Amino acid sequence: MTVKKVLLVGESWMSSATHYKGFDQFGSVTFHLGAEPLVKALAGSEFELTYMQAHQVPTELPLTLEGLDAYDAIILSDIGSNSILLHPDVWLHGKPMPNRLKLLREWTKKGGGLVMIGGYLTFQGIDGRGRWSRTAVEDALPVTCLPHDDRIEVPEGFRAEIVGNRSHPLLAGLDGEWPILLGANEVKLRERPDVELLARLPDSEGGHPLLVAGEYGEGRSVAWTSDIGPHWLPNSFVEWPGYARLWKNVLGWVTKAS
Repeated sequence: MTVKKVLLVGESWMSSATHYKGFDQFGSVTFHLGAEPLVKALAGSEFELTYMQAHQVPTELPLTLEGLDAYDAIILSDIGSNSILLHPDVWLHGKPMPNRLKLLREWTKKGGGLVMIGGYLTFQGIDGRGRWSRTAVEDALPVTCLPHDDRIEVPEGFRAEIVGNRSHPLLAGLDGEWPILLGANEVKLRERPDVELLARLPDSEGGHPLLVAGEYGEGRSVAWTSDIGPHWLPNSFVEWPGYARLWKNVLGWVTKAS
């Protein structure tokens, strides 16, 4: 078995709360991991996953193409572009540093496998705060981002509509009805011959892209506009046998293993 190295960037957060109890109050901070379903799904597979949590990204994401070349695939999930763009030496000390958004574009162009997964800080996200529109990374994606809040919240749920070629490697073993999803980011499909729309939201929710594959130079990229786990991707989807199959298909395709 040939092992493919995958870097997952993002999918963690810290929450701060203030508790009021009559006259008194106190604060608490909690830490959350959002990618545990994916970590579990890939355990023991041909994909060796490195989980770089959001607070690690500004300092630990490689600053050179050679550093990025340690990975066959890079997944950006629920992480804003500023965390990648603004190294602390730039933000705190006014020191010039490499532009890692441009490096990710060049890494993909020369053969890397790039995946963007939806969330409140990917594509454009809540209040437009993901800020991926008009970035170098967007150039490498098979979709373009809106310039504003792009969330589609569907609390009653919707089912994906498979519209692409059923023989495409991304859809292998995923026959039948998929479990419901609770939301996605709205994006625009690129009009290029290499871009394939494989799944979308139903017409009742705008028919927007859900799963899109494309090529960029020598590399490949995939956009999945819903989540990697709750809340947009409910537990019924995580527990579905197709969940692991979907992500192995995505990683196999972007790394040219399938």
